[in-house]
This record gives sequence, structure tokens and C-alpha cells, in this order.
Amino acid sequence: MGRVLLGMVVGRVASSMLGVALVLFTLQRFASPELAGFVTFASVTPGLLIAPVVGALLDRHGRARLIILDQSVAFCSLVAIALLALTGSLTPALLVLIAGITGLTSPLTNVGLRTLFPLIVPRHLWERVNALDSNGYVVATLIGPPVAGLLVQTVGGAETLLAIASLYAVGAVVILGVKDPPGSTSSAGRLLVNAWEGLRYTLQNRTLLGLGVAMSVLNVSGGIVSIVLPVLLLDHLHLGSSVVGGVWAVMGVTGGIGALWAGRWRIGGMERTILAWGMLGYAATASLVLASPTLAVVILAVALEGFVNGPMDVAMFTLRQRRTDPAWLGRAFAVSMSFNFFGYPVGAAIGGQLASVDIAVAVGAAVAIGALSALLAWWLIPRDAPTFDTGR
Repeated sequence: MGRVLLGMVVGRVASSMLGVALVLFTLQRFASPELAGFVTFASVTPGLLIAPVVGALLDRHGRARLIILDQSVAFCSLVAIALLALTGSLTPALLVLIAGITGLTSPLTNVGLRTLFPLIVPRHLWERVNALDSNGYVVATLIGPPVAGLLVQTVGGAETLLAIASLYAVGAVVILGVKDPPGSTSSAGRLLVNAWEGLRYTLQNRTLLGLGVAMSVLNVSGGIVSIVLPVLLLDHLHLGSSVVGGVWAVMGVTGGIGALWAGRWRIGGMERTILAWGMLGYAATASLVLASPTLAVVILAVALEGFVNGPMDVAMFTLRQRRTDPAWLGRAFAVSMSFNFFGYPVGAAIGGQLASVDIAVAVGAAVAIGALSALLAWWLIPRDAPTFDTGR
């Protein structure tokens, strides 16, 4: 468990740095919000599209070795981008292509680590370990974006990517020696058949399907914000890259507080309500920026957004665990998590286009889409469904 938690933190710090660094690097080097959106889209989408295959691989071959594979691919890809940039050979097409390679294997780490927790931890501690899991993202958000922003501003984007690559190498070393716990699985035979069965199981599970639709729509809003926020701070308020990272860190702090608060309670049966109201709160916080697009209001908005997001994370993780058959854990989690996150790269691509036209229009779109996600969560996620106990 110690190695898993340490590997989780190192990997997520690297990922949180990368999300910010890629946007800042692209804006710094090519001065194009549209390209920044496309790079973000490319760095996420390929892995989401092959999620059923990723889930089948995790159920068949174990998680640790595949996590190491993903972090090795990330290391090589980032080194390639940095070297091309330093030698003056990097083009927009190459940047998008290599970013796509980086994202192709990323679900191996994201899903691999997350599906270890319900196998290792007893059922009565799931809320607490989910709060800890959520706070792994909090720690990453607290450390990664400010460091990435500061490094881009002081040493340059290419050098920052090399630093992130080194973190992925450390994460791979930490995971070496981790052994998967024994667990039931229905994954055998042909890989593509297993992948198809995992996709079918997820789409036939009303809870996972409802979560997927609602969270994907919410993440369209989040993807728009991920591009609009740096453009607003850099181009409209004329602040530095370090400020962009610092603003994301504020969200990490308040997100940790919200997740720890939610993790203290047994929320079984209340997840649907927490998710719907949390999504509505997310939309409300984003609307503050429409009223007054200043640094103080931006900080207030992301602080409130983080606090609202913490309980949503705990509720989402717990609901997914309770309503997924343990025999399908890897495949169902891979498809469900990718389905949930698919809206983010779409939102980033949309945000890049809207931010180049009008910031207010982009923020307004994020608010409206966030409110829509709340309605979808309440409508599509069933109040009652069969539950499973995959803990010891």
C-alpha cells in the first residue's frame, strides 16, 4: 500500500504538471489558444478511445507492469518534445502527434492505480480511502501546477517538460516490486472479446452509464475552463505563468478540505444527491467570473469550485465501487473513467476556439454546460441498484 500511495502521488504530480505545462508551453511557443486546445485534446483522447482494451489488459495481465509501461512511454514522449523544441525542430503537427502518443497509454496508470484500492482495502474503509485517493489529486494539484508555472516562467517550457519526464521515471521505479492482490476476474480468452464485453457491461450498468453521461458533460465545462483560465490570466490580466499555477493550487487546497470532510461520513445511498448538487455548485462558481473577471474573483471561484469538487469525487468513487461487479473491476473502471473524462478534451478544444473569440462567451458556455450536467446526474443515475462488496 505504501508503494502504491507513493507511486500515485508521484505520477499525479507529474500529470498535473503536464496538464498546465503543455498549455503554457504551447501558448509561449506558438501564441495560439486554438493549438493549446488541440494539444490538450490530443494528450487525452487516444487513451479514452482505447479504454475497453486497457481495462481488459488490466484484468488479464495485472496492473503494476502496465503502470510502469505507461510511465515509460510518458518519459520518452516528453523527452522527444523537449529535444525537438530545444533544437528548433518542433512544429505544431509534431507537438500534437507526440502529445497523442503520451495520452495513448495514460489510462493504464489512472485506472490501474484506482482499481487497486477496492481490492486492497476493506469495504468499511472505502469512503476513507476514496478521500485519500481524492487527496492524491489534491496534493498533485497543490504542488504540480505552481511548480510547472514557475518553471515555465523561469527556465522555459522545454526544460519544464524534461523535469516532468524525470518524475515519470521516478514513478516507474517506485512501482517496481508492487504485486497485484489476488482478485476474481472474468477476463480470459481473446483480448478484443474481453474489451467488447467490458464496454457492454459498462453500458448495460445503469449507474455507470448515468455517471458517464453526467460526468462527461461536466468535464466539457472543465475542459473549457482549463484553456480559458490561462488565457484570461496571461493575455487579459497580463499576469505570469506562475500565477496560473498558483490559482490551480488554490483549487487543490480547497478540494482537499472538501474531500476530507466528505470522507469522514458514510455516504452510501447519498451519492446521487451529492453529485447533482455538486455539479450545480460547480456551475454557480464559474458564473462568478462572468460578473467580475478579476484575479480576486478568479481565486474565489476556483476555491469554491475545489471545495465542491472534493465531495463529488468521494461520492463518484464510492458509487462506482459499490455498483460494479468485482469480476469486471478493471474493464468497467477503465471504460467508466474514460467515459466520465471524455468531455474534458472536447471542452478543451471548444475552449481554445471560444477563448480566441470572447472570454465571456467561453465562461458562459462553461456555466450552462455545468448546470446541464446536474440535471443529467439527477435524471440518469438510478436511486437504487444492486451493490457489490469487493473489499476484504
